[in-house]
Amino acid sequence: MLNQPVSAADLVKKSNITRALAIAAHPDDIDFGAAGTIAALTDADVEVTYCLVTSGDAGGFELDHSREAMIARREQEQRAAAAVVGVSEVRYLKHLDGYVEPNHELMAQLVQVMREVQPDVVITQHPQRHWDRLQASHPDHLAVGEATVRAIYPAVENPFAYPELAHLPAFRIRQLWMMGAPKQLANLAVDVTEYVERKLDALHVHASQHPDPEFMDHRVRTALQESHPVPGRGAEVFHLVAVNDQTTFAGF
Repeated sequence: MLNQPVSAADLVKKSNITRALAIAAHPDDIDFGAAGTIAALTDADVEVTYCLVTSGDAGGFELDHSREAMIARREQEQRAAAAVVGVSEVRYLKHLDGYVEPNHELMAQLVQVMREVQPDVVITQHPQRHWDRLQASHPDHLAVGEATVRAIYPAVENPFAYPELAHLPAFRIRQLWMMGAPKQLANLAVDVTEYVERKLDALHVHASQHPDPEFMDHRVRTALQESHPVPGRGAEVFHLVAVNDQTTFAGF
């Protein structure tokens, strides 16, 4: 059930959030799903790191570009878009766009990133398919969401998982926020009214992906407004899962 929208500053204070890690399949995925929230988090002095599983080599509308050129362009676009919302660290795992699988190779990479960053909150894509609108469920998004969930529990907190990562101490993630959640699972709305323009500014940086920025702006503004019960305000919506808090014990 979706609750009344809350401010990111209140979430930071309530949950004592100091670091967050955002994981997504492609450059621009985080900006569509959470750029307003992330801008608010960084304004509240939360250190945010981005991790992109692919570099978006299968994206774009120009048929004469090389794969290498698109990778370079999209990585540059994502770094610039991240800077718009206060994020300076962007990592790329270099999987092929369109070929992502929730396998142990990817899970081990995600465990390594999580143990290095040690975030209080992980923001990622939802692993559940939208049957009412299939276009909302890109296979890479589902795969990244599933791999991230598997990495968060139990792998990242199990010191015996992935022996090659034994030099990195096991770490417990406190909260998981999933973007693109099916409506019946969404239970967190973050008020981003003051950050809509920064979100759009970040999205505009991804020029290789958006041939009609005016239409994109309209769709994004409409989605944000529809997610907030108060006319004229906007919210980004997540499925929040408490992974390790006062209600859990030893993973149960």
